[in-house]
Amino acid sequence: MSFEREWAELKAKAEGEQTERLRLNQVLPPDKPGLRVRQDDLGAVGHEAFVLHRQLRKDADVTGSFGNTDKADTVRAASELTGHSFELGKALKKTNSLWTSKLRTVLQGCAHISNHLDYTKSSHHKDDDKIGATMKHPMTTDEISSHLK
Repeated sequence: MSFEREWAELKAKAEGEQTERLRLNQVLPPDKPGLRVRQDDLGAVGHEAFVLHRQLRKDADVTGSFGNTDKADTVRAASELTGHSFELGKALKKTNSLWTSKLRTVLQGCAHISNHLDYTKSSHHKDDDKIGATMKHPMTTDEISSHLK
């Protein structure tokens, strides 16, 4: 079988098996609305990111890097083991370093999500207020169209 023929068969098979999914190259029909997000949704996701950040900072700080000195047992153990010439001490220090690095990354992500969604919610609220204030007087079609762009 030639490549062209096999390729044509595979394309036809794939097109026949396609399920409905998001397409960025077309307008969705009116009976299939796209993604809708309400301010309540943004607030809930932002709140969950904040809660996760707070919980991770408290419970996942096994090295005491964020001021939880009572959780610094791992660091002390690594120092003790290294001081007694155990290779495990070096490995434990490296593990702590990697853990803290990954934890900081996750915490930054949670903070970014929380802060961004708080900003987005506030920004949309301000935009709604501004549009509402400008629409109190009769508007021309051109003025309304400018708000929709």
